[in-house]
Amino acid sequence: MAYTDAEVRALTPVRATVERLAPQPERRDFFLCHAWDDRAGAAKELHDLLEARRVSVWFSEKDVGLGTPLLSEIDKGLAKSRVGLVLVTPALLQRLKGESIADKELSVLLARDQLVPIVHGTTYEALRDISPLLASRTGLSTAENPMADVATKLAELVAP
Repeated sequence: MAYTDAEVRALTPVRATVERLAPQPERRDFFLCHAWDDRAGAAKELHDLLEARRVSVWFSEKDVGLGTPLLSEIDKGLAKSRVGLVLVTPALLQRLKGESIADKELSVLLARDQLVPIVHGTTYEALRDISPLLASRTGLSTAENPMADVATKLAELVAP
């Protein structure tokens, strides 16, 4: 898999953090932050592609059981994940304009060197208008690489 110079610069600090956080049975490789509207579309696609590459993903659609407190489960998922992925879509940009659960997840992820934004169906320029902090983190874009290639690069990021 070929990486651009920007991707290498973006992923190197995350890789260093991943290496410090050794895999453990209860720890997930990734925490997938996404807009509610994307749960059955782009977020599920990314989740499925990652799991097909044998990496573990905390994904609210499968990890939050009926009747369990959502924020409590998200908090546990964040604590037990090696890397945070933020799927930046037009729906997420709308959510970030106000207060949302994704906004809370993002606050936690921005505080650590464990964050990789995945820009899908939008641009970094649009993201910069909504969240300059998140836009300051370079990541991956499905405009440059198909979602399957993005998943492969992410899986390689956490590979031993």
